Amino acid sequence: MATYTLVPGAGGQAWYWHRLVPELRKRGHEVVVVDLPAGDESAGLQEYADTVVKAIGDRTELILVAQSMGGLTAPLVCERLPIDLLVLLNAMVPVPGESGGAWWENTGQAQAMADQAIREGRTPSAEFDLEETFFHDVPPDVKAEALAKDEPPQSSTPFAEPWPLSTWPDTRTVFLQGRDDRLFPLDFQRRVVRERLGIPVDDMPGGHLLALSRPEELAERLEAYHVRPR
Repeated sequence: MATYTLVPGAGGQAWYWHRLVPELRKRGHEVVVVDLPAGDESAGLQEYADTVVKAIGDRTELILVAQSMGGLTAPLVCERLPIDLLVLLNAMVPVPGESGGAWWENTGQAQAMADQAIREGRTPSAEFDLEETFFHDVPPDVKAEALAKDEPPQSSTPFAEPWPLSTWPDTRTVFLQGRDDRLFPLDFQRRVVRERLGIPVDDMPGGHLLALSRPEELAERLEAYHVRPR
């Protein structure tokens, strides 16, 4: 049995994982779901990492899954705990000294997102469209539940500070990307991950919110990583 610790992206809500949790438990695993202090202006990446470490406690056989912005926090946890496997899921990959805010321009995300829209026959918009970008492949009932919630706050603090590690942690790391992600397109992620981590990007159907849109298939992919020989 493994312990899956699930780190959300911007907004920090554990609710994001609520459809994946029963799928992992059904496969015999323990699951730790983390609420990050996203609304706390005083909380930076170290405080986010503290929150994850505290949630894990003394558990072992640890698999850490980091969604989107969670890619800034998860490596810090790997420096502090014996993580067996880090799964980056549609995640941001920083380099030493780079702030989360600078990541967007440094990687060329905006142009990649616009190019993806054109390829899909959509008009690149100057205004961010939450539903079009994030919920285009999420089931209608799940989408309605998400949009009925108050939009979670996200402090700018963790985006403003330089990423504090001097190198990527020596933790077995895999990268899984939704091939229909409109925020971080697949070809964009392949380039960024190759340049920054030197590892391949695996892909599966679905957009940016895979845990909401395809929880069963995502659980199967995570289980395959878990049992894959090192």
